[in-house]
Amino acid sequence: MREAPRGAAGPYGTGHRDAAPRRTDSGGTAPRRTDSRGTAPRPTDSRDTPPRRTGPRDTPPRGTAPGVHAGAWWLWALALGTGATRTTNPVLLALLLTVSGYVVVTCRPNTPSARSYTAFVRLALAVLVIRLFFAVALGSPIPGTHVLATLPEVPLPHWAQGIRLGGRVTAEALLFALYDGLKLATLLVCVGAANALAAPARLLKSLPGALYETGVAVVVALTFAPHLVADGRRLRAARRLRGRPDRGVRGLLHVGLPVLEGALERSVALAAAMDARGYGRTAEVAPAVRRTTAALTLGGLLGVCAGTYGLLTAEGGGYGLPVLLAGVAAALAGLWLGGRRSVRTRYRPDTWNPRSWLVAGSGVAVAALLALAAARDPDALHPGVLPLVAPALPLWPAAAVLLGLVPAFAAPAARPAALPAARPAARKEPS
Repeated sequence: MREAPRGAAGPYGTGHRDAAPRRTDSGGTAPRRTDSRGTAPRPTDSRDTPPRRTGPRDTPPRGTAPGVHAGAWWLWALALGTGATRTTNPVLLALLLTVSGYVVVTCRPNTPSARSYTAFVRLALAVLVIRLFFAVALGSPIPGTHVLATLPEVPLPHWAQGIRLGGRVTAEALLFALYDGLKLATLLVCVGAANALAAPARLLKSLPGALYETGVAVVVALTFAPHLVADGRRLRAARRLRGRPDRGVRGLLHVGLPVLEGALERSVALAAAMDARGYGRTAEVAPAVRRTTAALTLGGLLGVCAGTYGLLTAEGGGYGLPVLLAGVAAALAGLWLGGRRSVRTRYRPDTWNPRSWLVAGSGVAVAALLALAAARDPDALHPGVLPLVAPALPLWPAAAVLLGLVPAFAAPAARPAALPAARPAARKEPS
């Protein structure tokens, strides 16, 4: 093979091992850069290198939609649950369940907490079955004429008047229990939707500064719970492999003690790490500011409780809303003053973008319209069971429930951007 003349480029450019050595400014010759095998590295092609991301760190990557604030998801879900408490119409409750389920399937992220929705659905079904069982076994105060079955009745002493074990099971009593249990099941499913769409730990990151220590404690507790379950499973599997019992009181003691020991060691290490990073440091605040903060926060919470009680009762409808608004304003002022004691920054905080306002507004609209419908037409939202009639579908309350589908179109789950097709590697020609 004939060697290339000095100064000429090799078949792969000047960086090839057959290329001329690089000259320095002083007139000398710089040694060629080689790898471990003694050959010069091949220059990379700029087309094979993905472009570097130069934007801010908080900007989502291309192909993903801007995130929705965790508080917006929880407000949307709790508003749907509030609307469910205003009606016992099974058609409207089934519509609320359908709306929440469709939004969860469409918008939930690919996170471990998003799988909790199924657990809440199972819990709701269990609550519904238990409510029907109590209606059958303990009886119901609703009288009925359509007897479905007659169970053996257990006689009770005189001091247990009003409680019945067994007896007649009527269709009216079962239908009343079904309506009541379905309302509670819908509320549980709405809470499960909030857990699936936004993890509680993510929501606690957005707490005001006055509740910072409480939020940290709850986040640590939520983080340690999965570790305890994982440690328990690991120790039980180890005992089974060694042929030792892992059930019963003896197995519980031999598994529980190491789990608690590991939890204590983990908590001590976490406490030391948090102390080293400055957790718990507070700024100097005047005593007058501290007293004002405590008075505003405590008075605001009492006002919220009194206003809520007034709204839920018929006698306090006149003063309930003003007291509630005044309590909320006082509590917010107290939290703002209390936040001055906590000097801290947030890593990638959630922001209230237009999508968040749209999600929260749709849930609030559903709750407000159902509350208005319950006040104007209570018979449509609370169908009776005496006489036994089929529930009707009120049109404009059903249309109000459909407003809860807005998040499915305004904030769907972002799909990752498709990766570019890999270029085939260039074949190295023989020199």
